[in-house]
Amino acid sequence: MIKRFSLTKTVMVLAIALGGTLPAHANDRYANRPPIVVSPDLTAPWLMQLGGQPKARVVYRDAQPRVVVRRQVVQQRAGQPVVRRQVVVQQAFAQPRQVRPTAIEPQFLPQMVDYDSGHQPGTVIIDTNTRFLYLVTGNGQAKRYGVGVGKPGFEWAGAHRVTRKAEWPTWTPPAEMRAREAKKGKFLPVRMDGGPANPLGARALYLGSTLYRIHGTNAPWTIGSAVSSGCIRMRNEDVVDLYERVPVGAKVIVI
Repeated sequence: MIKRFSLTKTVMVLAIALGGTLPAHANDRYANRPPIVVSPDLTAPWLMQLGGQPKARVVYRDAQPRVVVRRQVVQQRAGQPVVRRQVVVQQAFAQPRQVRPTAIEPQFLPQMVDYDSGHQPGTVIIDTNTRFLYLVTGNGQAKRYGVGVGKPGFEWAGAHRVTRKAEWPTWTPPAEMRAREAKKGKFLPVRMDGGPANPLGARALYLGSTLYRIHGTNAPWTIGSAVSSGCIRMRNEDVVDLYERVPVGAKVIVI
């Protein structure tokens, strides 16, 4: 009788944990039952009931258990202490970290648009206000790309020609940029070889005799923002596409 009562009580507790009430009354309490989510981390609470979507995706780092060895003298034998070792494994909880988003707004993805600019096909027009780059294709159309532009104080406008192109360009930040960033506690290299970590990304188109370029980026989530020191940045896949379409000598207009 005692065992049967304990089992019944256990079933009732589990029913309440899983449904919030006994099955006979569940429909009375919830018109739409909230989702039941089981934790993927066995060191965390095994059952979590969540309502709504998380605001940011959370990724758990691997957490290694910590082994603690405790020594305890339990008795004396022939004048010598006998030590018993007790090994205790303490499980470390995984620490959540926020993952930086990599997607950009859909309007900044490449697409063909109506664009009657009056300029010759092959002309590149960059609208820094809307954060769009247009490659004029003719017949009142252009291929439009999303870009990142100069942050406040670094805006500029003008017309230049593409004087040089480079694949996986080397980055040599100017001395004034290095000094400016050093005041913020960020120390830039004198020179960085091309590669995925390079801020210039996969391709660069150099504009006139200026220090400005249309280039890729290692931070694609910044496309559509005013974040640069005057250069026009694009997603790597987009600047590769533009690089193949725009020759040296092409006209670039920044407005």
